[in-house]
Amino acid sequence: MHYRTLGNSDLDISEIVLGSWLTYGVGVDRDRAKACVDRAFDEGINFIDTANIYGKGAAEEFLGEALAGRDRSSYMLATKLFFPMTETDRGLSAQQIHKQIDASLKRLRTDYVDLYQFHRFDPNTPLEETMQAVTEIVQQGKARYVGFSEWTPENIQQALDIPNVVRFVSSQPQYSMLWRKPEDNGTFALCAENGIGQIVWSPLAQGVLTGKYKPGQAPPRESRASSNEMNSFMTADLMSDRVLRAVQQLEPIARDLDLSMAQLALAWVLRKPEVTAAIIGASRPDQVIDNVGASGVKLSEETLRRIDEITRPVALG
Repeated sequence: MHYRTLGNSDLDISEIVLGSWLTYGVGVDRDRAKACVDRAFDEGINFIDTANIYGKGAAEEFLGEALAGRDRSSYMLATKLFFPMTETDRGLSAQQIHKQIDASLKRLRTDYVDLYQFHRFDPNTPLEETMQAVTEIVQQGKARYVGFSEWTPENIQQALDIPNVVRFVSSQPQYSMLWRKPEDNGTFALCAENGIGQIVWSPLAQGVLTGKYKPGQAPPRESRASSNEMNSFMTADLMSDRVLRAVQQLEPIARDLDLSMAQLALAWVLRKPEVTAAIIGASRPDQVIDNVGASGVKLSEETLRRIDEITRPVALG
């Protein structure tokens, strides 16, 4: 496993991060989820990402149980807030920030998180209020660092312009061969200029880039697309024959490099110096092992050119 420093922090995190969206506490049974967590640590993963909204607290509760016997200093933990936990508990007001961090810490069975992230931008709360509240969270020792997910460059700059508040060290955008928006819209560049690292989600495009989904065929059993608990982001565009045919063209490239399709896709996102790590959503321990194999892989310019010719025309964002 290779490690990279996250933005202007002192967090040296594994290039592969274990995520819990749609999986742990929700779509994957507890024993298999625990096996994935254990395997992740065995393979050198030292950073786990979750959010209060995942299973309405179920993912955090699962991780609290799964991590209970481990030395807290041996791993790093990130969670998020923004989406509604109840009809009235939502957003990034000062009240919600203080309430939700305490609830998350209780479920996670820890005194602090290493990274506390805003899951989305809140247009209904003054940004100064949000940033002051999260600054207090850091000062109280409940979070070491703060970040955001899916903010526009304009949102990011607004926060950077506020004086005397804690500074962001991380951004969590969707990014893959099939979703290039943060690279194209200036997010990567702005963040790099301001010491903000990228921890990207869905680097395998909901599993499409593993090549498991074939044009004109039903999704394999036990795949994300065939699970009602985990297929909410498997859009018609993503699962279109046009996209799936293009993905099949990547198989010879991966085979020639002695890589799995997942390893090729992960190595592609990790090629960017702005990207600190890629979040995986493994539902089986063997997927963790395979995904970790992408760490340290360097793709040649010729390989990157071939990938671009195949995937850029069908990229969805």
